[in-house]
Amino acid sequence: METDKEMSATVVEGNDAVTGHIISTTIGGKNGEPKQTISYMAERIVGTGSFGIVFQAKCLETGESVAIKKVLQDRRYKNRELQLMRLMDHPNVISLKHCFFSTTSRDELFLNLVMEYVPETMYRVLKHYSSMNQRMPLIYVKLYTYQIFRGLAYIHTVPGVCHRDVKPQNLLVDPLTHQVKLCDFGSAKVLVKGESNISYICSRYYRAPELIFGATEYTTSIDIWSAGCVLAELLLGQVRIITHAEEAPLLIPFQLVICSCLWFRMFLQPLFPGDNQVDQLVEIIKVLGSPTREEIRCMNPNYTDFRFPQIKAHPWHKVFHKRMPPEAIDLTSRLLQYSPSFRCTALQACAHPFFDELREPNARLPNGRPLPPLFNFKQELSGASPELISKLIPEHVRRQSILGFQIPPGT
Repeated sequence: METDKEMSATVVEGNDAVTGHIISTTIGGKNGEPKQTISYMAERIVGTGSFGIVFQAKCLETGESVAIKKVLQDRRYKNRELQLMRLMDHPNVISLKHCFFSTTSRDELFLNLVMEYVPETMYRVLKHYSSMNQRMPLIYVKLYTYQIFRGLAYIHTVPGVCHRDVKPQNLLVDPLTHQVKLCDFGSAKVLVKGESNISYICSRYYRAPELIFGATEYTTSIDIWSAGCVLAELLLGQVRIITHAEEAPLLIPFQLVICSCLWFRMFLQPLFPGDNQVDQLVEIIKVLGSPTREEIRCMNPNYTDFRFPQIKAHPWHKVFHKRMPPEAIDLTSRLLQYSPSFRCTALQACAHPFFDELREPNARLPNGRPLPPLFNFKQELSGASPELISKLIPEHVRRQSILGFQIPPGT
């Protein structure tokens, strides 16, 4: 059955420009509905990559801002990202409004995915704090990572989708409500047990070790590893300054202006910043220690080269600063495990004590505003145990929901 997320049969012919270009397309016309023309003014490019571009646009009829992802379409195949986005509906997953085809003067066919517009990414938020040489406030670390796991719990259990590229750049943040949404499902796939998948997937810093070991029958736990790397990065929140004099002190901004003789660069510091595939594994071993034979077997049973230097694990409490709450360290350690089956699930992560502050009756944002909705779970709770559900839905929320059923609206 076709929905409003189905593309119109109309193919838009237009020039090759993006910014300033007006695109008109038709939606509706299915199941007796009237057809409706919608026009978008392309305002600015907000993302580029090998996939194509993402641009912000304004709907001329409503004034609403949207994000349009424009990707080159092979006429022989269906677009997997479109098929998956049609399956998903969750507060922590970017929503697809509709889509349409467009052509260029060179007769190239493009698919345009029209999505809700969210102005910030986790990467830019991190960069903002780093530019001020500050760590992200812990309440935001909790709020953001909780929503990441809630979104993952939904996509993993309901449509059965593995994102396969969780990283700060693919996590959108609304700066007013602080709601977080998973975006960019260009690498996503429904994983089928027994089916082979490519192992060269996911951005390097966030790539699970089983992928580095060449596993092809991995699970959605690769997303859990990636989310664990994001959590660690938010907790670390440090800026590194590289100079040509290694012994040079950490320079504060006004010193940077004065000491222009020093070559420097500032960048965000992921937990595992490998320069290549092998170096990535080295960075992981520096923290987790050398994997055992059994851990390697759990990651990839077909991997036979066991020649590793025996390096001890670096204690987690020494990875972070001294005042790091033990709950944060414990959750990170449960996510970043070599054995995929030992990593906690996304729902288990949501129930972790690290997020208990969010479940308190009077929990608020630092500015006093309410938190975004955190407990309006959907079908992702269908397979959860009663014990897990009782941890996930606070008593004050359960009580309100019972009262809501008993009291008729408007009384």
